[in-house]
Amino acid sequence: MESSCPHLGADMSHADIEEYGDGEGEEETTAVAVCPWHRYDFDLKTGKSETGLRACTYAVEVRGKGKDEVWIEAPSDGTGWRVVELRPVSEEFADPPPQPPSEILTADQPGEEEPVVPLNNPPSTLIEWAVLILNTPNPTLKVERTKHAVHAFRTGKLSSIGHKSSKAPPPPEVPPREKGFRIVDPQKVKQRRNRAVMLHALANIEQWAIDLAWDIIARFGPMHKDLPAAFFSDFTKMALDESKHFSLLTSRLSSLSPSTPYGSLPTHASLWESATATSNSFRARLAIIHLVHEARGLDVNPATIERFRKAGDKDSVGVMEIIHADEVTHVTAGHRWFCWACERGVGGSGEGAGGGDGEGGVKVNPVKAFREEVKRHWKGEIKGPFNVEDRERAGLSPAFYEDLRGNPEEPQEKVEARVGVGYGS
Repeated sequence: MESSCPHLGADMSHADIEEYGDGEGEEETTAVAVCPWHRYDFDLKTGKSETGLRACTYAVEVRGKGKDEVWIEAPSDGTGWRVVELRPVSEEFADPPPQPPSEILTADQPGEEEPVVPLNNPPSTLIEWAVLILNTPNPTLKVERTKHAVHAFRTGKLSSIGHKSSKAPPPPEVPPREKGFRIVDPQKVKQRRNRAVMLHALANIEQWAIDLAWDIIARFGPMHKDLPAAFFSDFTKMALDESKHFSLLTSRLSSLSPSTPYGSLPTHASLWESATATSNSFRARLAIIHLVHEARGLDVNPATIERFRKAGDKDSVGVMEIIHADEVTHVTAGHRWFCWACERGVGGSGEGAGGGDGEGGVKVNPVKAFREEVKRHWKGEIKGPFNVEDRERAGLSPAFYEDLRGNPEEPQEKVEARVGVGYGS
């Protein structure tokens, strides 16, 4: 079944699965998925609900001797559908549960401790949680707060998303980092000659990626009050994925001999430079962060995985394969919401901090709009080789990126360094 509720777009991955009989004494039962937000239920075979709504369902068959092939019937409308991701229902039973809110974690100052849920004025909306997480310097606490906030959002425990409130708190211009965390020019960390340096650089990218997922929620949610709940479901999932990636990578760092704790090597903040450059444009943010930087990650990840494989590091290969699979879905989300904004004619460059709250404008072509955003906000050429297959899985046809060049004024050696910090590179 489609993973969003047709009522208000709630994420159904934490739906309760209930069974009931058609009548007393009857053996046949019906299974329904119950939305955690408003308890609407949907028949898992037909998608029908007694409320009159209907969710999309697809015929599924498990094939193979080992039952390891899943075949899904494509939707009847349109052609060229590809499976990008299969999400388990009630995944909380498969994943470790979020850390209890009462658990105390060390914060950025030695000797200071801070709980996952603040004792004073705890957040009650998703936007409030997003801003709190953005303002959390300690990366471990940032991860635990992300897990708690996403779980609360998915299970309907937050009072609201909060993006329509006039009192929505603003996000920081730059998320703070722990004291002693060294941020240098990307040119100084361009060469990644050993596993520790590579894994540390990747973990740094993932920490910024957590912030980017929360920033687009906190910054553009109040700016575009007509954004549906499905948008927030997509980007909270992305924040949770990036937290998982960060934890996997820091775990690999800790397992090396000698151990290389995260924060012990210098890092860069190139991703946040792009976030700053696109802070006033919803479409530009989606284009540059998700359809350039993150799509570039799809291009370079296979080579990174191969380097770890040649080094005999099977554990790092496994981590990178998980990251790569998730990032296909992140580019998919970026493409989905970029097209949504183009369809409604909202979120273009120059909209300003107070614009784009649902009035809508002139519909624009997504390919043309994307290429225009790149020309405004990117420096230099979008260079291949491209991972055409995974880009197409995510919705990016070659028309988006072939022969694409941004502002040519920046020196080429700096352009190459900047392009090289795409997600997962």
